[in-house]
Amino acid sequence: MPDLRSAVDAALDWPVEHVAVAVVRADGTVLATAGDQDREFRLASVTKLLTAYAVLIAVEEGAVEWDQPAGPDGSTVRHLAAHTSGLSFSDGVVQAAPGTRRIYSNSGFDVLGSVVGEAAGMPFAQYLHLAVCEPLGLASTRLDGSPAADGVSTAADLSRFAAELQAPTLAHTFDEARTVAFPGLDGILPGYGRQKPNDWGLGFEIRDGKSPHWTGSDSSPRTFGHFGQAGTFLWVDPDAGAACVALTDRDFSDWSVAAWPPFTDGVLAAL
Repeated sequence: MPDLRSAVDAALDWPVEHVAVAVVRADGTVLATAGDQDREFRLASVTKLLTAYAVLIAVEEGAVEWDQPAGPDGSTVRHLAAHTSGLSFSDGVVQAAPGTRRIYSNSGFDVLGSVVGEAAGMPFAQYLHLAVCEPLGLASTRLDGSPAADGVSTAADLSRFAAELQAPTLAHTFDEARTVAFPGLDGILPGYGRQKPNDWGLGFEIRDGKSPHWTGSDSSPRTFGHFGQAGTFLWVDPDAGAACVALTDRDFSDWSVAAWPPFTDGVLAAL
């Protein structure tokens, strides 16, 4: 069987200046690491995982409801979280009727953060800190702007968060968030082209049968998570019983398309 330490150390050969990787179990056991676990990195769209989890907590607390109106006419909190509100990627233009297309949307997550912040009576960054970061001990994690893409964190912090995503303690309805919302919708997976279907949960991308994809060819269809344009990713593979965090300081491009899937397959083989 391949050695997990060697599989994780393969990330040290990526064409980046700095990298931090960790593989973690649901009980918080960190099985292997590479790189500086306490170095802060920009998360880019991996931020959406933190935001989505905070929204789930807000729903459970009764601050907002999944089916309350939010965003464009006819859209709800659920549409915004599932990238089906019809809002465009970044400029807030309505491109489709809610629930009819999977349009990956940073602007939708910005609206989502505003809705939750207004309901909670505080800036969304503060709500995220109080609802997610503080209880989980994510001392180096913060939101410096957009709820869609402006998070900052460390591999050590995201390892704790990845353990939480495998065995939730703060949110009791997490299974709903990692279940396909508005199934059957096609859409563009950034960096990987059109996917038929382009399945997402409520803020969490679901692998299913997508190809090409940023996870591995051996990743289970139940794998969920997110990658970011900052050269970052976090996936949870329930069938493997583990999660993997990878943070770099080089933007997503051809290097990551080439490096990430075989890296993930190496980790899964070692597990």
